Amino acid sequence: MAITFYYASGSPYAWRVWLALERKFLPYKMETLSFSAGDLRKPEFLVLNPRHKVPVISDDGFVVYESAAIVEYLDDAYGAIGGPLFPRATKPRALARRLIREADEYLARALEEMVSEILFKPAEESNGDVILHAREIFIGELGHFEHEIKGDFFTEQVGAVDFTLYPLIALALRLELRKSDLMIRTAIGQKLDAWMRRVESLPYFQKTYPPHWRVS
Repeated sequence: MAITFYYASGSPYAWRVWLALERKFLPYKMETLSFSAGDLRKPEFLVLNPRHKVPVISDDGFVVYESAAIVEYLDDAYGAIGGPLFPRATKPRALARRLIREADEYLARALEEMVSEILFKPAEESNGDVILHAREIFIGELGHFEHEIKGDFFTEQVGAVDFTLYPLIALALRLELRKSDLMIRTAIGQKLDAWMRRVESLPYFQKTYPPHWRVS
């Protein structure tokens, strides 16, 4: 087993995979790439992922990209190692997959619109209406997931659903540092807030925290 993990700091999708690797106690080599340096468009990376996005893993030469697919692969390929990422029973596993799909389809899309307007445009060029609309969708999705969480985590043990959702919310809170009137923090319900604290208390959480967030 020789897993190489291609990562860029700040990507919630790469963070998802990093959390999964740590949860599975899998040995891996991390290759940290830089968005600003154009690493994701270099020919050697495009061979791995022609969509020039992170994360990517190479497992003894078998390459997988798209974070949801990577997490499922890790659980399927190394199910006997470390903690499970998905429930083993069919119905709870289907529920986990549905929650992940909802997070990626609705919460993440709204987040990406906010990221595009707030992080990648000068303040004077950002579209306030787009930000407001995306924020409303994001807040609505927070309410949906507040209703969905029934225990300490989204399934019987911490796993793929938690590792999908937490980085998305964390990035939204990061945007709020740039644009304080987003008011994402105040829209997080009590159950989600307590769940976030539990994720943050995981023994490997600090190891996976985006490095450049520590200093900026």
